[in-house]
Amino acid sequence: MKTPTTLFLACLDPISHFWFPIGRLTFDGGMYQFVYTQGVKEAEEKCAFKPLSSFPRLDEIYTSTQLFPVFANRVMSRKRPDYSSFIEWLNILNDENDPIAILARSGGERETDTLAVFPYPEVDEQGQYHLYFFVHRLRHLSSNAIERIDRLEPGEKLWLAREFQNPYDSQAFIFNTEDHYIVGYCPQYLQAEVFELLQQNSNEYVRVERVNKSPTPLQFRLLCKMSVDCRNDFRPFSSHQYQPLIAGIATAIKGLPSSR
Repeated sequence: MKTPTTLFLACLDPISHFWFPIGRLTFDGGMYQFVYTQGVKEAEEKCAFKPLSSFPRLDEIYTSTQLFPVFANRVMSRKRPDYSSFIEWLNILNDENDPIAILARSGGERETDTLAVFPYPEVDEQGQYHLYFFVHRLRHLSSNAIERIDRLEPGEKLWLAREFQNPYDSQAFIFNTEDHYIVGYCPQYLQAEVFELLQQNSNEYVRVERVNKSPTPLQFRLLCKMSVDCRNDFRPFSSHQYQPLIAGIATAIKGLPSSR
């Protein structure tokens, strides 16, 4: 696995249950850089978002040779007795378990706040985007659905469908098995990207990458992977809300356009 060099930060509105992309972290191998993105303006307007204490000014470029605390605090300590199990749940190799790789795969969500992290998927040598994510909201599923998840095999196909009657999100996307079991929800902050990629690549599917059975926490139970060919110059996470709030800032992301 190639370590991602770019992560996005999203914030959850606890009232509307909507996620807003609010920031972008890049790492060039020596220096970390954080900037707020255009999505923070929508978060301010719709859920009264306030700047994070680590990044108090929206119009500033933050740099550091150390990972910023708001991100570092989301990486499990190597001293914890369950650290090796955690790395196994994420399905990453021991020699690739640097903080950025761990955050990219785990999502960095904590019970004590409303933030989450997700990576920008880089293009491999074969011209494919690879996107890994854990399926959400398993706690809302029936015991039969959880049992079906336990029987999933790596490589098994999952189909994406829109759930129009969801009381929190009428545009929510669910994952179904071939035998019509609902096995979870697509992370909301990935919905637009996943849906557009699958629309452009009708022969592609989301596939099971790994199943971590009980007593693994539900948030790490089902890891999925989507691999799609780069076609029609499609670039994920290139819409306005992912662009730096500071106009003209240089981007450190290969293939991702800078703001204009």
